[in-house]
Amino acid sequence: MADWISLQVRAYAEEDYAQILSYQLPEEQAIYTSMPQIIIETFSRDENNLPFVVYARDNLVGCFALHTRQAHMYGIENPHALLLKSFSIDARYQKRGHALETLRALPDLTKQYFPDKNEIVLTVHHTNAPARHLYLKAGFLDKGLRYEGEYGEELIFHYAL
Repeated sequence: MADWISLQVRAYAEEDYAQILSYQLPEEQAIYTSMPQIIIETFSRDENNLPFVVYARDNLVGCFALHTRQAHMYGIENPHALLLKSFSIDARYQKRGHALETLRALPDLTKQYFPDKNEIVLTVHHTNAPARHLYLKAGFLDKGLRYEGEYGEELIFHYAL
């Protein structure tokens, strides 16, 4: 059952770190994404990688990163494309509509933080059916592009802004 409350999606700040440390993902989901701690560590080494946090009330429920310069690695020729990476919702807060609500907030969030971007792309592993369905429901398109990732075929999804 969906817990339809408004989410707050914003750039990561140091005060989020304590809740990041308690973030939970079951192993069957963790194989498809990076844990938030890894996202934050990567951010500290890469100025083009901006982590975001998702809050419901005062609880950290999700995390992801937007990368400004990696879309070309997946054959995307658009220099104004933004790459959505490592999107996840904490296991304790799943099945409440938070993932879909967060994805639907991305266009406005992107315009706020990256006004020069006109497309969001992401990769999703071909065996991750729940994520594929979620991204399609949120308005991403599968244009048939594929990428051979470290763990097998990745589908490349697009969202025009």
